[in-house]
Amino acid sequence: MSRTIRVLIADDQMMVREGFSVLLNAMPDIEVVGEAVNGREAVQRVREHAPDVVLMDIRMPELNGIEATREIVADALVETKVLVLTTFDLDEYVYQALRAGASGFLLKDASARQLADGVRVVAAGEALLAPSVTRRLITEFSKLSDNPRLAASAQAQAQYGELTERETEVLVLIAQGLSNAEIASRLVVAESTIKTHVSRVLVKLGLRDRTQAAVFAYEARLVTPG
Repeated sequence: MSRTIRVLIADDQMMVREGFSVLLNAMPDIEVVGEAVNGREAVQRVREHAPDVVLMDIRMPELNGIEATREIVADALVETKVLVLTTFDLDEYVYQALRAGASGFLLKDASARQLADGVRVVAAGEALLAPSVTRRLITEFSKLSDNPRLAASAQAQAQYGELTERETEVLVLIAQGLSNAEIASRLVVAESTIKTHVSRVLVKLGLRDRTQAAVFAYEARLVTPG
């Protein structure tokens, strides 16, 4: 029997929290273990309950979802993944949340099935990046392409310099939004081989998941907008 996925819901709107709790608790493999009304409380609840996934609203009082995500991801004592909730797919803060360490995002009007599937995907260590979010990332990098803060740093170059040629190739394809199966097909190798490459890329770069790998690839200029 598969392990139950433990979820924490962080949103300052009671109706949203209660609605998501009802939808997720109806799933046989998902359990809502707690709720938080702001970012500060979300960080505390994660430490108390150690959930597998946090559904994190971005705009909350006291500590917003971006800062809360950053604190949770930086905590070496937890392995919780963050799934960002937003009202708009072009939310100006989605990009910042992904850079802070979120593993993906969902619209608040997602169906019960989309919500549950999103939780499962993130809990399994995969990225949940809809095409609209990928476009958003590219748009942001296009806007900020002249910003010296986003220039490939010597440290970043040294990091990806430790990758093998094939691992670098896999990293670029991850950033382009390809799944393991699609990468395997593109490179004409077994999917299990790609899984191994992905794991090595994450370990060498000190990244938590594919979402962070995609962001890294753009920021290191391995992939360029357009």
